[in-house]
Amino acid sequence: MPRPIEALIHQSALAHNLARARAAAPDARVWAVVKANAYGHGIENVFDGLRGADGFALIDLDEAQRVRNLGWRGPILLLEGCFETRDLELCSRLHLWHAVHCEQQIDWLAMHKTHEPHRVFLKLNSGMNRLGFTPAAFRAAWTRLNALPQVDEISLMTHFSDADATRFGQDGIAHQLAAFEAACSDLPGERSVCNSAATLRHAARANGDWVRAGIMSYGGVPDYPERQPEAWDLQPGMTLRSKIIGIQNLQPGDTVGYGSAFTADKPMRIGIVACGYADGYPRHCPTGTPVLVNGQRTRTIGRVSMDMLAVDLTELPESGWGSEVTLWGRGPKGQVLPIDEVARAAGTIGYELMCAVTRRVPVTVERME
Repeated sequence: MPRPIEALIHQSALAHNLARARAAAPDARVWAVVKANAYGHGIENVFDGLRGADGFALIDLDEAQRVRNLGWRGPILLLEGCFETRDLELCSRLHLWHAVHCEQQIDWLAMHKTHEPHRVFLKLNSGMNRLGFTPAAFRAAWTRLNALPQVDEISLMTHFSDADATRFGQDGIAHQLAAFEAACSDLPGERSVCNSAATLRHAARANGDWVRAGIMSYGGVPDYPERQPEAWDLQPGMTLRSKIIGIQNLQPGDTVGYGSAFTADKPMRIGIVACGYADGYPRHCPTGTPVLVNGQRTRTIGRVSMDMLAVDLTELPESGWGSEVTLWGRGPKGQVLPIDEVARAAGTIGYELMCAVTRRVPVTVERME
């Protein structure tokens, strides 16, 4: 019998979340962002759920090849562009669009020999200070690109740092949106400015031709805990579940796990779950991190081990050996434990939990009907 842990990928939920992006930005086309192996879900696992997108956006050339191998013939965008000159050859062969965010990438294009000009997305550093040309250098970069025979069409893009909240107590995107509009006001080309948070919160004012549906495609809430998944009508794209493989009855003063991090102050009954940090569950999740056992909410107890963790069954007398444990996602009775709630207890974000599920966890795909 295999170890009783698995990650379920819900393709219907992915399609639902993609539809939510379209509803939030009805005048824009939608990139389904599948970087980091589709945020840990697996590109091949999510493809059917997200193939209703207008294009796929990602980072790696290998991932772009995988998307093409699945039969996708539409747009694919490299969000960080090329990393060396020869990447442009594969962009030509796979018909990839790619970001241009520095002078070096323009130099590579100028030296590149191609029969088909490239579609590029010129990136403005509007205040994120990660990638992109400064507003002062942006027009010169556009002029250089526009003069190259290797470049067909130039689109314009930026990335918001605070679309999920305020910035210094003020509107989170106002300063960056103003910088983008000033730099691009009379330049031709399609625009892409909205990530998931901006798509949900600001699409009505941050007008663009393309929105980039990243974390929202997988059911993550970009502005959690201000808003819950039901506020945006998002569904979990992944469920991590396991089973109880052992039971212990504690007396006051008994401790649990490494470091005796938890001490019982009353008689307790705990279950041992086949899931640990080697499966991707955060070691630093403290006592009290929420879990579902047979669809009922309870908490973790003590320190997370490599292969196991403990949960409190004291108030769940009907649960025991073999009971289903939902670490995040959909419970067996329709309940949902948001991944963002677990991440918040761990002091991190849902993105990290999705991407951290390890290869030893078997994956089951719930296919589109």
